[in-house]
Amino acid sequence: MKVANNLFPALPARIIGLGELAENLWWSWHPSARMLFKMLNRRRWKESIHNPDKMLKDMPEDLLVAASLDDEFLAHYDSVLSQFKQYMEDKACSLLRKDCPRESPVIAYFSAEYGLHHSLPFYAGGLGFLAGDYLKECSDLNLPLVAVGFMYPEGYVSQRVGADGWQENVKFTLNREAASIARVLDDHGKPLVVKVPIIEPPIHVAVWKVGVGRVSLYLLDTDIEENDPWNRGISARLYVGDLEQRLRQEIVLGIGGAEMLQVLGIEHAVVHLNEGHAAFSLLERIRDRIVQGLTLEEALEKVRETTVFTTHTPVKAGHDVFPFPMIEKYFSNFWNSLGLDRETFLELGTHPEEPHGFNMTAFALRLSGFKNGVSRKHGEVANLMWQSLWSDKSAAEGPIQAITNGVHVPTWIEPKMELLFNKHLSPGWLDRHDEKKLWKKIDTVPDEELWKTHVWLKIKLFEVIRERARQRWSQDRVNPSMVIAGGAMLDPSVLTLGFARRFATYKRADLIFYDIDRLKKMLKNRWQPLQIIFAGKAHPDDHPGKMILQKIVNIANDPQFAGRIAFVEDYGEQFAQYLVHGVDVWLNNPVPPMEASGTSGMKASLNGVPNLSILDGWWLEGFSGDNGWAFGDDPVIGDRSLADAQAIYQIIEQQIMPLYYDISEDGIPLGWVQVMKNAIKQTGSHFSARRMVKKYAQKFYTKALIGA
Repeated sequence: MKVANNLFPALPARIIGLGELAENLWWSWHPSARMLFKMLNRRRWKESIHNPDKMLKDMPEDLLVAASLDDEFLAHYDSVLSQFKQYMEDKACSLLRKDCPRESPVIAYFSAEYGLHHSLPFYAGGLGFLAGDYLKECSDLNLPLVAVGFMYPEGYVSQRVGADGWQENVKFTLNREAASIARVLDDHGKPLVVKVPIIEPPIHVAVWKVGVGRVSLYLLDTDIEENDPWNRGISARLYVGDLEQRLRQEIVLGIGGAEMLQVLGIEHAVVHLNEGHAAFSLLERIRDRIVQGLTLEEALEKVRETTVFTTHTPVKAGHDVFPFPMIEKYFSNFWNSLGLDRETFLELGTHPEEPHGFNMTAFALRLSGFKNGVSRKHGEVANLMWQSLWSDKSAAEGPIQAITNGVHVPTWIEPKMELLFNKHLSPGWLDRHDEKKLWKKIDTVPDEELWKTHVWLKIKLFEVIRERARQRWSQDRVNPSMVIAGGAMLDPSVLTLGFARRFATYKRADLIFYDIDRLKKMLKNRWQPLQIIFAGKAHPDDHPGKMILQKIVNIANDPQFAGRIAFVEDYGEQFAQYLVHGVDVWLNNPVPPMEASGTSGMKASLNGVPNLSILDGWWLEGFSGDNGWAFGDDPVIGDRSLADAQAIYQIIEQQIMPLYYDISEDGIPLGWVQVMKNAIKQTGSHFSARRMVKKYAQKFYTKALIGA
């Protein structure tokens, strides 16, 4: 099998490597590679929205020829291409074994979403960005891994906010030919098509490949002529509301994904499920082993010994449960192929406390020998939540371990901040960023340099917000009040809080408005004012979430709040980069213990933006008393909104505002800068994806390989 090539026929031979670079997302976490495309043509880089694939395909041939004759450009081109080729050809072994040829992936990683870059909008939120960061770090560590996901041409939600503040979902279709993605071809040079086994009526998938450094991500696509119209739409959009269509998605992702790997000849010893959406892949693994001659019991045990399952949500509604008749409709042939009867098959996915449907998380937990939550607290909560699956154990003895999430440091460290660290940390610090002692040198960074870097990033954020508001006004002719609500009146000299989440009700985006008069006094404080930037999307079917979003937009529209509240619409990966780098404080206040981890706060903290967060998820491990602010550790019976809101107000009024506005004669808030430094030190190593991936390898993968 191979992928389509010759995608950039206009490229001169001297710079032909630009095409190879554009087709591998390695460029997305290497600033020197991004700068290469920017040097090629700054205006077209901006117009492509930092998408080199689209940029190269749209560029006139004469501009490419001119670049191939430019000595300055060629010098940088040769340097970047050399780095890329050396990276890709590195045969160094991974954490798993001493004889690990790259052409033999050991781990097959399944996820319903991947947050890799905004040009590939196959993500809804934290789960997807975690998966994207995971692939990048596995690539950097040369871990032999292959990934499976879905091609979603309509993405998740493209958001527009109407004049009444209501979220409108705008139809969006990805141009597959203008992204860092390529069709996988069969041996005859035609697009590869794989039939999902056993399931009737038949469903077929085409296959696309994304290069994520050394890791290959294969995406399944049902929008092909071989399928009837109903089946063509299976992979159209992420997290569809229709329950049966969602079941069909998970059948295709799990069973179809496993079959696709087999057709490609990609042998793998271990499967890692990132949430339960792809858990049906385990059925295909069982069936394959029965075909090989194992008994059902032997096949089940072999699959358990080689399966890792990561659960991400302590929220009950976040786990897929399908009615038994719906499961029977699609799996009556499949359970016969396993030698199972209906009742035994359905019991695999039955939650003892709620035996009214097939629970995908219960199913994955039963068939996985290695299972984990994504923070220490979440591990405890998950064991309590699923205790009835192993009634012979107490919640404290439960088998769900904890591996706290982390973020891919090269992706989320802002280039200006990286340059500052290059200057003051140990040489090669980025290659050793999971070493805790390395980060102690942050204290040697001059306060003035760190503060000036932050101010520069803050101004950059505000410029982006104003440009987005200006475009919305000029292109869509929105009411000027919507321009103000979008952040046009924000002041970069004012203490700025950032809040960006999926607008689920438990995340309480509107909590800070609990006592609106008290908040208004802070916003309008003449000497120490406050302002807040909100961003995020509600699920298309989440009416309460949309109502919270509408409330915030209407407040941002209200002149009483002096332009100090902003809601930036259509939140995605690109704006997230500006936001986590540029605000002064990252606000997080979900209802505990519903925050499984929360990686956005890690990204902010890595760049010197301290958190003001409830003690839940990662912050229970990350808060050290001097690297941000915490609340919510006191038990509250019933609705805790009043207590938590008052805690937020008190911390802002008595601690955050005075510290931020305590400026030295040199114009630097010295106490604040120390909190920034503490935030960076605490996050850089422990909450990195490198530490996280190493934990998975040491605790799970090496042990699972013994049973392979």
